[in-house]
Amino acid sequence: MLPKVNPVQSTSWSHLQAAHEELQASSLKELFELDGDRFEKYSIAFEDFLFDFSKHFLNDKVLRGFDQLLREVDLSAAKKAMKSGQRINETEDRAVLHTALRNLNGGPIEVDGQDVMPEVKGVLSQMKSFTEKLHDGSWKGYSGQAINAVVNIGIGGSDLGPFMVTKALKPYQKAGIQSHFVSNVDASDLLEKLEGLNPETTLFIIASKTFTTQETMTNANSARDWFLKTAVDKEHIKKHFVAVSTNSTKVQEFGIATENMFEFWDWVGGRYSLWSAIGLSIACAVGYEHFEALLEGAEAMDKHFFETDDLSANIPTMMAILGIWYNNFFGAETQAILPYDHLLSHLSRYLQQGDMESNGKGVDRAGHSLKYQSGQIIWGEPGTNGQHAFYQLIHQGTKMIPCDFIAAANPPHGLIDHQEKLLANFIAQTEALMIGKSETTVKEELRAAGKGDDELKKIAPFKVFEGNRPTTSILMKRLTPRALGSLIAAYEHKIFVQGVIWNVFSFDQWGVELGKQLAGNILKDLKGVPGVHDASTLGLIQKYKDFKDA
Repeated sequence: MLPKVNPVQSTSWSHLQAAHEELQASSLKELFELDGDRFEKYSIAFEDFLFDFSKHFLNDKVLRGFDQLLREVDLSAAKKAMKSGQRINETEDRAVLHTALRNLNGGPIEVDGQDVMPEVKGVLSQMKSFTEKLHDGSWKGYSGQAINAVVNIGIGGSDLGPFMVTKALKPYQKAGIQSHFVSNVDASDLLEKLEGLNPETTLFIIASKTFTTQETMTNANSARDWFLKTAVDKEHIKKHFVAVSTNSTKVQEFGIATENMFEFWDWVGGRYSLWSAIGLSIACAVGYEHFEALLEGAEAMDKHFFETDDLSANIPTMMAILGIWYNNFFGAETQAILPYDHLLSHLSRYLQQGDMESNGKGVDRAGHSLKYQSGQIIWGEPGTNGQHAFYQLIHQGTKMIPCDFIAAANPPHGLIDHQEKLLANFIAQTEALMIGKSETTVKEELRAAGKGDDELKKIAPFKVFEGNRPTTSILMKRLTPRALGSLIAAYEHKIFVQGVIWNVFSFDQWGVELGKQLAGNILKDLKGVPGVHDASTLGLIQKYKDFKDA
């Protein structure tokens, strides 16, 4: 099992507090002036990636402190426990093996003495066979026409990951296939996606481990009703609906043939599941060969993470300690993920779930209330849109917001003028956040523009940028399936390392359950006599009924 160490009681924590106090008197600009090799020391090359963490409040003393902290919390043992299939998700008594899903070139991985790899590879083979039939036109709908639209119905990890990846890999989209994703129980989501689709050429993927998830099954049942209005015969469901699930009984009751059920396992957490059969919609969109390249990229990052012992050379571990550094020592509660790539426009939302559902915990692994901050608030939007929205707060606001800037040097299109302007903004923002603009510089610029002393005095304070805002730059050669796989896996391992340091269970999500339970009760109340609730809840229930009746 995972080590249970309170980080703030470790020797290294006090060393890091001392290092923090020393660095508070420094500026990022000064750190570069003091060390001409800073970029080379504090950046990592990995395949076609550059991970630059030189624009952070870091020095060798800080890294030594974190290196000691990682030994004290025994990250090495935690990594071995996860990789070897131990049940590190103790509250649900499950192993955590999303890495096994992309273990294409590795050896056996056992859970309770049984090698899981034959089953993993069996499902991958099933996915390959299915998508090949879909793409060569041999899988046909009930009227004999080939499928030209795939609708994935899921929620949470069964939606966010596949949706984000399919969007990111749009240049690889198979010709003749439209991809759609439905998650919200709000019927407007489903109806919007169904508009214009032909039931005779549409395939639905119902992604639910239990096949009982309320939102997913509500949408699935409505999609089936929509389909049967045209198809009429329930036997036709078998050619237009497939399931990603473990509940064969419920799948059959729905009308789906069990040979069209794609299995995954309880050691696959929802927010880490895009590598499993949950990624079927990805393979349908871009082809199995590109889905496999996605897995290969993640596998390469896994190898890098598990086998690189040097902290300053390990990308996920450095990402993790930067989050700890700012969250627990600088008091920065949020982190912005800012992809300068429109194809990655859903990455921030995807990472928001992965991070906040994993480490948004208030008790440690012994069940004690935390006396320190855990979890980060993850948010962001793609550049350059964000520059005209919330960058004002990042640049001149009172909050420290560490930022991850992500970009690809080479675009999937030939509009180089667009790409150069995009990348110029990407690089310029990291520089501006670091160096800022002093009052002296502001006044010089105003004088050069012909402004007098009175106007200088009035305007100058508003044009000063403090700088000293930390950023990470992740630059890849191009956004390929392999590169995307590596990028996602890096953030996954970052979350794991932070959970180890914070001494929390990163792979359960009990906080999701209470709202679901209460929603089930209130649904009954909406249909009948309200039960026992607080005055506000009773008032909302009654007002809903009043509005509905009206």
